[in-house]
Amino acid sequence: MRLTGVSSESAWTGLSVTTTLPNPSTRPGLRLPGRVTLAAGGEDVAVRHLRLGLVAQVEPEDPGAPRRLVQYHQVPIAGRFVVPAGRRRAVEFAYPLPWETPVTIFGGVPLLSLRTGLRTEVSVDPDLDQGEMVPVFVHPLPTQQHVLAALDALGFVMRQAGLQQGLLPGVEQTLPFHERLGYWVAPLYAGPITELEVIFVTNTAGLEVLFWLDRRLSLAGVTHQSISRFRAWHAGDERRDWVATVDGWLRHAINRHAAAAAHADWSAAIRESAHVSRPPDQPVAPGYGLGGTAGGAGVGGGGGGGDGT
Repeated sequence: MRLTGVSSESAWTGLSVTTTLPNPSTRPGLRLPGRVTLAAGGEDVAVRHLRLGLVAQVEPEDPGAPRRLVQYHQVPIAGRFVVPAGRRRAVEFAYPLPWETPVTIFGGVPLLSLRTGLRTEVSVDPDLDQGEMVPVFVHPLPTQQHVLAALDALGFVMRQAGLQQGLLPGVEQTLPFHERLGYWVAPLYAGPITELEVIFVTNTAGLEVLFWLDRRLSLAGVTHQSISRFRAWHAGDERRDWVATVDGWLRHAINRHAAAAAHADWSAAIRESAHVSRPPDQPVAPGYGLGGTAGGAGVGGGGGGGDGT
């Protein structure tokens, strides 16, 4: 599939900008090839620089504020040059995607409302022209794919997906936001928790998976939250039993979550899983402990703890 974004001739720069992606499907950490074509009108146009940026709609840290478009990764692809009157100038590129680029496609289907676009920025002194955005479809890395598929096999159903502004406590991030995938809890794990959010933070070596657990009693207005962190490596991902691994992560996280709320009559622990016939694989490599903190109970709409500190 070939996608093209075109901006009509700009009244102040005299340029039209066309961005073409031979294949808009990609993955975090890969390079996205394409071409930017600039066409001048009746006069020569001196371009100062040409840049590409990834754009997504992000929810601010203030829950009452509206979502906004954020350009979160920008790369220059050309310096100064001149587009002669009535002529075209093409610039080839191979845009590097950050490892933390949010996934927008799973199983060939868009993740609810998540969208990412590639925007072209042309600087013509003293003006700045931003061309139309071209959609980019970000598929999961194999490790991400395995975790998502395991959650699906264990009975979790995705209910929401979004990008949240802000940094996670104790997690090394390069982007100013993180992706959150919200799930309806599978029947086996219901009771100790009512909500599960999954967060991926990826780098060249592997994947950190954060499980954000919540147990709400809506009538009582009580909520208890906790966060557990796990690590998986890209190398050797095809040799793991991922259903057993993710089930082990979940049971560990839920048992910690329940232990922190042991004073409440609604706490419970998961002792065994009906979905696996043997003990789960070790969820992390030797030498790496299981991080995260369990919070306390709260009253009203807020939660106690869960800040990862």
